[in-house]
Amino acid sequence: MATLPSQPHVLAIHAHPDDIEFQCAGTLLQLKRLGCRISVATMTPGDCGSAEHSAEEIARIRRNEAAAAAAILEADYTCLEFRDLSIVFDNDSRRRMTEFLRRTAPDIILTAPPVDYMHDHEITSALVRDACFNASVPNYRTGQWDPAPTAAKIPWLYYVDPVEGTDHFGNRQPVDFIVNVTEQLETKIAALACHASQREWLRRQHGMDEYTEACRRWGAARGKESGFGCGEGFRQYKGHPHPTSNALAELLQGRIHLTTRD
Repeated sequence: MATLPSQPHVLAIHAHPDDIEFQCAGTLLQLKRLGCRISVATMTPGDCGSAEHSAEEIARIRRNEAAAAAAILEADYTCLEFRDLSIVFDNDSRRRMTEFLRRTAPDIILTAPPVDYMHDHEITSALVRDACFNASVPNYRTGQWDPAPTAAKIPWLYYVDPVEGTDHFGNRQPVDFIVNVTEQLETKIAALACHASQREWLRRQHGMDEYTEACRRWGAARGKESGFGCGEGFRQYKGHPHPTSNALAELLQGRIHLTTRD
């Protein structure tokens, strides 16, 4: 059975700047308090997230916002420099993701769910799951001029909630457990508020007038399912040969509610 090191390294990786703050920042704050090393990464710099700025301008703005949010979480930040609406599952992308996981060597990964409202999220999920396996295969070459060593193990893998917790047809998606992040809510919101460039974009594109209030509403809805003021939901990937013990439950004892699923 896989065992956690004394100071686990937790990597949260999602498609765009602000996805992590929406979906799992409260959990990351708790894990940091428990002594974990925290890293956050985005696939893209959010280069399509504006109707006023050029792709280069908004990418620069959003990288800086993501770094500021990561600082609130006391995490290091990396942008993998894919591009919005252009994340694809091909061999080049697979090698890039594998190299990143080999270099960061996380014990636990939190990432995008397999089913979500947009393709960038779903392909991110597929690439991360693929790389978790590939990183430990010695003969899988990433093509880097100075490649990282082969990963020593396959990490624990967890999926965050899809946006609004629903699939493509509006059906509520189940979770394995909900983390109580009520005490972390205001710091989570402060990290999300660093992404100030997104308010006008979300008002225009998604009909969301205030993204921090939307985050509060969804956290309250997930929390209500377990009697928490604010919650973040997760599902664990347990396919062979990933660890199937619940590392997050082990770390967050007394702070989670396990759910039952059909």
